[in-house]
Amino acid sequence: MYAVITAGGRQEKVTVGQTLNVDLLSADEGDDVTFTPVLVKDGDSVLATPDQLAGASVTGRVLGQIKGPKIDGFTYKNKTNNRRRWGHRQRYTSVEITEITKG
Repeated sequence: MYAVITAGGRQEKVTVGQTLNVDLLSADEGDDVTFTPVLVKDGDSVLATPDQLAGASVTGRVLGQIKGPKIDGFTYKNKTNNRRRWGHRQRYTSVEITEITKG
């Protein structure tokens, strides 16, 4: 059984026991979070329409917050002494999927 959920503007294929990193959520470590599935597949049955997914949900437990890889950037314009260095490090919430219900 697996489900496709929407988290942070992206869709992720998840199964029970899987750990995934989603965009930063306002939840503390150990809290339960619920995602709305876009698709649920269990054996031969596929639930994909809004009517079929009315009671379906995906539950996960927050493991903590982590940081992604450091991205370094550099902009440069020729002959104008215009240089700028910048960096970015995205913050994520690590979530372990605990339950997928068909509803």
